[in-house]
Amino acid sequence: MGIDLPLIWAVIIGFGLMMYVVMDGFDLGIGLLFPFVADREDRDTMVNTVAPVWDGNETWLVLGGAGLLAAFPLAYSVLLSALYIPLVLMLVGLIWRGVAFEFRFKADEAHRPFWDLAFAGGSFVATFFQGVALGAFINGVPVTDGAFHGGALDWFSPFALFTGFGVLASYALLGATWLIMKTEGELQARMVHLARPILFVVLLAMAGVSLWTPLAHDAIAARWFAWPDILAFAPVPVLVLVVSGLLLHVITRETHAAPFLLALALLFLGYSGLGISLWPNIIPPDISIWEAAGPPQSLGFALVGTLAIIPFILMYTGWAYYVFRGKARRGEGYH
Repeated sequence: MGIDLPLIWAVIIGFGLMMYVVMDGFDLGIGLLFPFVADREDRDTMVNTVAPVWDGNETWLVLGGAGLLAAFPLAYSVLLSALYIPLVLMLVGLIWRGVAFEFRFKADEAHRPFWDLAFAGGSFVATFFQGVALGAFINGVPVTDGAFHGGALDWFSPFALFTGFGVLASYALLGATWLIMKTEGELQARMVHLARPILFVVLLAMAGVSLWTPLAHDAIAARWFAWPDILAFAPVPVLVLVVSGLLLHVITRETHAAPFLLALALLFLGYSGLGISLWPNIIPPDISIWEAAGPPQSLGFALVGTLAIIPFILMYTGWAYYVFRGKARRGEGYH
């Protein structure tokens, strides 16, 4: 029996995208929370919690995009054609946010509010259009003769806009729980106060997507409720309720890692539900990873380099987070 190279590549790309959501999610979430924190030093502390690691977090987005091009060129060409506008807007938001991240530290008092607004605005645009692209992807992409067969605005739909706001709430929850873990004093208390209502918004968004998706897509409904597929999906909503209950319980009682880890678990459950709904299609609704895969020689050649570099990415990422562990204190940075 040969090695299933498309399956290996699907796992690598899925892992890379999940790592991006985990790591850049709380990073973007901090920018989303800027409007709720007026004090300049508190905003500096918020940014200081991610200053040593924020640029490295986006390594995983590059890995996912490059892996898609190398392993699934059909999916790369079709999905980028279909989602060109939201993905470009997402990148514009990331670039603008990155510029604001650096400039706000160097700006004088007169220009600091502008760069704070730019940081929050870039975070909003990047996050919202990530969610819009996700919703458009779930809705499906028309393909004819191996090419995108649709219009430039096919991605624009009520469901895609709804998922955009859902991702905003999800990243804000990650940002709030990250700051609960990494800060102290009044700023930490502010994040504890914000985390609870944000969690309820996330749960409403997850419930909305869970109801909307099977109603709009018969194939997904059949997968969810058909036997034995229901055995794989049934634990997900139960675990969502359990994790949400635990998160509500620990938000006001645990000021270290537990709220953040539970928020990550909640997002992972949403990610796994998406995977169960769409697997094995990489271009919904009906083009599988095997149909979209490149030649075996290309998959094998690219896999060697990818497997060699992923351990180094994991090592330097882990080391960076280890070095900058602990709390970031107001006006002082890490201790």
